[in-house]
Amino acid sequence: MKLNNKYIKGLLIAVAALSSVALTSCEDEPDKFEPASGKPTIKYIRCMSTEIHNWDDDPNMQYTDGQLVTSASPGNTLAIIGENMRSVYEVWFNDLQASLNQSSLTDNTLFVTVPSRVPGEVTDKIYFVTTSKDTVAYDFKVIISAPIINSMANEYAKAGTIQSLKGNYFIDDPGTPLSISFTGNNGSLIPAEIVSIASDFTSVDIVVPEGAVSGPIVARSVYGTTKSAFWYKDNRGMLFDFDGLTGLGNHGWHARDILSDETSISGNFVQLGNGTAKLGAEATSTWDDGNFSFEYWPGNWQDPETYAPASDSDQNGPRLLDLVDFSDWENMSLKFELYIPSSNPWSAQSMQIIFAGVDQVSNGAAGAKDIYGNTLAGANNSYFQGSTLPRILYRPWTSTGSFDTGDQWQTITLPLKASLIYGADGTSATSSISKDSFASLVIFVWNGGIDGTDCQPIIKIDNIRVVPNK
Repeated sequence: MKLNNKYIKGLLIAVAALSSVALTSCEDEPDKFEPASGKPTIKYIRCMSTEIHNWDDDPNMQYTDGQLVTSASPGNTLAIIGENMRSVYEVWFNDLQASLNQSSLTDNTLFVTVPSRVPGEVTDKIYFVTTSKDTVAYDFKVIISAPIINSMANEYAKAGTIQSLKGNYFIDDPGTPLSISFTGNNGSLIPAEIVSIASDFTSVDIVVPEGAVSGPIVARSVYGTTKSAFWYKDNRGMLFDFDGLTGLGNHGWHARDILSDETSISGNFVQLGNGTAKLGAEATSTWDDGNFSFEYWPGNWQDPETYAPASDSDQNGPRLLDLVDFSDWENMSLKFELYIPSSNPWSAQSMQIIFAGVDQVSNGAAGAKDIYGNTLAGANNSYFQGSTLPRILYRPWTSTGSFDTGDQWQTITLPLKASLIYGADGTSATSSISKDSFASLVIFVWNGGIDGTDCQPIIKIDNIRVVPNK
C-alpha cells in the first residue's frame, strides 16, 4: 500500500536482542548472531509506529500501526519480512546506507530505519548486501516531504534582517528552486531573499522582506508547498505587547519597568533586573521581587468583581482567559521574545512563569465575590510558594552555566502541557490546572532548585502570547 506523500512517523520498537553482552563462547551466548550464507528473499515491509503525537509534529504526518508499505519517509522504522534475512550485511536506501544492528536480525525479520538524509541519487530501491557481497534490490520509494518549517529564530524580526528558519527538506532543485514567502496584505505572498541553505537541508537563512505582516510563512520546493504552524509577528493570543494592543501591563504590587530603547523589537518591552540588582548563586537565595517580578492580577477592587477596566486609559482588570480562549490549553504554547545582553548574562535562579485562577490571587479584597460566583483570593504572594501550584521553570543557563541572547532578540516557545509541571523548588507540582487557571500571570526570577553563580542580569521580554501548537 502506497502512502502518497504522507509523512509517516516511525518509532524504534523495543527488541530485547538489541542489548548485547560480550561473552567468550557460544555455550555462554546461545543467542549470539550467526550470519547465514545465500541471499535474502523479501516478502513484504511493514512501517512500525505508535499513536504517540508530539506538539511539533508535521501537520501532514500519518500514523500507521504495522501497515504494509511500499514507500516511507526518512526517519521511519521498517520491519522487513522475508527469508534468510541473517544473510544481510548492509542495507542501502537509494545511495544512502542505513544503520543496521545485526543482533536484531532473525531468519525472517530485519528492523531498519530509513536514513534521515536526502538521497543524492534516487533509484527507488532498497539494496540488501549479503555477507558474500551479493546485492538484492527491492522496489521501495523513499518519500521526500515538502519543506517543513518548525521555527524561526526571531518571529518578530524586522524587515531587512537575516533570520534562520529551522526545519527540514529545504531542497533547492534546479528545475524548481526553493522559495520562501511571507504573508502580505490581503493574503498576498511576499518572496524572501534566500541567503543560504544548510547542506543537510534542515535550515535556510533568509532576509525578512519589506511589507511582511502577521501570518504564516510559506515554503515551496520541487516536493510540494507547506505553511509554517507558527506565524511571523503572531498577534493571535496576545496577552502583553506593552504597546496598547491589549492595554495590559503591570497590575499587582510592583511597577516593573516598561521601556523602549535602541534595542526595541516592536516598541515597548518589560524589563526584569537593571544591571546592578543581583541574583544569588544558591537556589534558596532571598528573593528580589522588587527587581525581578512582573505581575498581572485581574480585578479592580469591586464587589462583586466585574473585571471591568478601571478607566478607558487603563485597560487592566480582565482575566486573561477573557481575552484568550484557553479551553484547549494542553495544545497551546506560551511564546515571547527575549533579549539578554552579553554584558549582563543570566546564571542563577529560574524564571518562574505562573498562571493562576482568581481563587489563588486577584487584584482586590480577599473574600469578595465576582459576577460568576467565585470567591476571590485577593492580593498575596503566598499562592505561588511551595510545590502545589504548577508553573513553568525556564532556566536556559543550566546547560552552559551562563546564558545571554548575543545582543539579539530570540523567540522562546514553551509548550504548556509539557512545561507547566514544576513546583517552586524544581520538584513536581502536586496539583493540576484547568482553563480557569489562566486568569493571572506572574513572571518571577527566583529559586527553581538549581544552584548557579551570582549574576546581575538584564532580561527584556516582549510580545507575551499563547498560541495553538498547530
